[in-house]
Amino acid sequence: MKMVNPSEFGYQISGSSRGLNYSEASNRNPRSDHDSGTITDRTQLGCEDAGAVIRPVESKDISLRQWLDDVKRVVNASECLHIFMQIVEIVNLAHSQGIIVHNNRPSCFVMSPLNRVSFIESASCSESDSDCNEDVLTSQKAGFKGQNLGNIAHKVSENTWVQSGLETLEASHSEQTEQKQRFPMKHILELETDWYTSPEEAAGLPGSFASDVYRLGTLLFELYCTCNSAEEKNATMSSLRHRVFPPPLLLKWPKVALFILWLLHPEPASRPKIDEVLQSEFLTELKDKLDERVAAIDLKEKFDDQDLLLEFLSVMQQRKQEAANNLCNSVSAVNSDLDEVVKLQSVINKEVESNLNLGIIKDSSDDSSSSRFRKRIKLITDVHQDEYHTSENQGNSSSKSSRLMRNFKKLESAYFLTRQRAFKPISKVIPNNTPISSNGKESVVLTERSSVTDFSSKDQVAGRWINSFLDGLCKYLSFSNLKVKADLKQADLLSSSNLVCSLSFDRDGDFFATAGVNKKIKVFEYGSILNGNHDIHYPVVEMASRSKLSSICWNSYIKGHIASSNFEGVIQVWDVTRGEVFMEMREHERRAWSVDSSSADPTLLASGSDDGSVKLWNINQGVSVGTIKTKANVCCVQFPLDSGNSLAFGSADHRIYYYDLRNPSRPVCTFVGHEKTVSYVKFIDSTTLVSSSTDNTLKLWDLSECSSHVVDCPVQSFTGHTNVKNFVGLSVSDGYLATGSETNEVFIYHKAFPMPALSYKFNTIDPITGEEVDDTEQFVSSVCWRNQSSTLVAANSMGDIKLLEMD
Repeated sequence: MKMVNPSEFGYQISGSSRGLNYSEASNRNPRSDHDSGTITDRTQLGCEDAGAVIRPVESKDISLRQWLDDVKRVVNASECLHIFMQIVEIVNLAHSQGIIVHNNRPSCFVMSPLNRVSFIESASCSESDSDCNEDVLTSQKAGFKGQNLGNIAHKVSENTWVQSGLETLEASHSEQTEQKQRFPMKHILELETDWYTSPEEAAGLPGSFASDVYRLGTLLFELYCTCNSAEEKNATMSSLRHRVFPPPLLLKWPKVALFILWLLHPEPASRPKIDEVLQSEFLTELKDKLDERVAAIDLKEKFDDQDLLLEFLSVMQQRKQEAANNLCNSVSAVNSDLDEVVKLQSVINKEVESNLNLGIIKDSSDDSSSSRFRKRIKLITDVHQDEYHTSENQGNSSSKSSRLMRNFKKLESAYFLTRQRAFKPISKVIPNNTPISSNGKESVVLTERSSVTDFSSKDQVAGRWINSFLDGLCKYLSFSNLKVKADLKQADLLSSSNLVCSLSFDRDGDFFATAGVNKKIKVFEYGSILNGNHDIHYPVVEMASRSKLSSICWNSYIKGHIASSNFEGVIQVWDVTRGEVFMEMREHERRAWSVDSSSADPTLLASGSDDGSVKLWNINQGVSVGTIKTKANVCCVQFPLDSGNSLAFGSADHRIYYYDLRNPSRPVCTFVGHEKTVSYVKFIDSTTLVSSSTDNTLKLWDLSECSSHVVDCPVQSFTGHTNVKNFVGLSVSDGYLATGSETNEVFIYHKAFPMPALSYKFNTIDPITGEEVDDTEQFVSSVCWRNQSSTLVAANSMGDIKLLEMD
């Protein structure tokens, strides 16, 4: 059985016990029945009347029809009369304006938990998409003519001041979506229409004020008469048309039965007018009891309102107290760390003075590690002493201070996050040489509960994490811009396919190679590019492939070997000294996105493909020596720097998988957190991994958490660049992360902080005119650091290649 959905209605007509009192209502004189058929100018309710009868429908209101048909309902005379009296008020108000209600039936009213009744005009009760709107159905069956009470509510809302409540109603609906009540079923409403149709309307005559009174009699009967089934209800209501009452009602409430008979008189002229109903002896005798009930309800509503306010204030007090406690804890932490830094500075001062006295340090400007550390400490304390003022001194200190204050909020957030992680128990990393048991699994498994915890003292932890944070802060502030060291211009600049997909330096940083959709691997000499002054730069070696190239990687031990992957799924090893393919491996079934060479084992390669597989290759054998199957496209693969037994790869299912290759049946750990395809993964060190995704973020992961098998909380998320559809490159060096952007920029992050430290925008030059153009389609497609240095090479989708250096 459906109930009312309050969200479909705004402010409705209400028989509010806070509005008209019964004596006031009885003094209102309706127009005559004769006049009702000729009314053309129905006045709107004034603000005073509107305040008496209009209130917002609430989410807990239910249909009066549903309430009446509840088989568990027990008749309470006071409750029934209170409901009836409110509806009489509503009808009286309409009649005083010359309006015939027509719809004073239970399905057209909703009721609050405290029995406050509101008029909703008509029900919309479609059981399915094919059902018609009940407004139309009710209109046709009741023979609506003229204006009904829905117009009163509409008029008042147009008049002035009730519109603001719609926001409250909408908010209430949003909060109660899962608890929506539904209207009675369609056939119940059809039966109700028949029950509430007056004899004259059944005979085809138009409705009148007397017809509304007849419906009041039917409603009063339903209030006092309960039934155990729908069949019994229909039979009882059908008998009512013949003025036949159930014996229990006659015996228990004889006065009520007589009053109902008066209202249900078959002759309209013999029925009482609405003011006669209000002034009847039946109602006036009960006025005192009704007034007491209304007063009690008013008091209960006031109490509920105060209780709601009390709850709001209590919750707000709790939250503010929590915020105050957190602030106190933060201040305490900052004070503690500040004391620790001052102690460290004092120790270093004494050490420096001692060394000066001994002649070990000749000048305070000496660039020893102690001096540098002292300068770093001083930078922090200077910021603490003058938190919001930038030093006016010229030089690097001013620049650092300015950048520090510009990013203060983000640095503050990173500070507390780093501190929080530092004081948590530390789970040690599973070593790469963990013994394997006879069943092929590690003999020792560390979980969150059984992890090895570092019980270092608080002072040791504080000193360690402060030094770590300080090191990150100094590296973040060490450089102020990216400058171009060389701009590489190629001979095939006019080619339509110069997108560079991959860049790679050789082991010594003497050469770097490029590869992309032009199906060529080009090797350039770094020194020649850096020192030369040429209009066109030619590669020292150029090797042609049969397919577009997606990735290249120099061998860490064999200087002249480059591995590549291409769009046909072929993995190739090239001999740069000869300029030809050394080995070719064709086992992938679809495009191969990535290839990587192990630093620990120069004969081992790994590749990832759209066929959902990672393949391991031995270049001495020329075939795969292992395969890891996944359910999604593999977009990137990466070996750790110090081990050939582990491998990480990123997938189109938004995840990063970390495997021990000695037991490839399942991943050691899965990192979950990206919202789109993972395009790159890189190891920063043996315990830290960074990933890039087309969700506009880089994420930092702690491998020491791998004991939990699934890690869904990254150490850090880096945002600032734009990456939603292309592969833009990722490279790491000494804690710095370089990535491209679809804004045609290179962004540099430091692993300690979530915001970019530096950026550089490529200037797009028209190859014909040589002029700079604003091309929003261009993006930086690949980046690569030069062997743990501050120099990197970057290329964009136009084939533009630049050597950049942090300055």
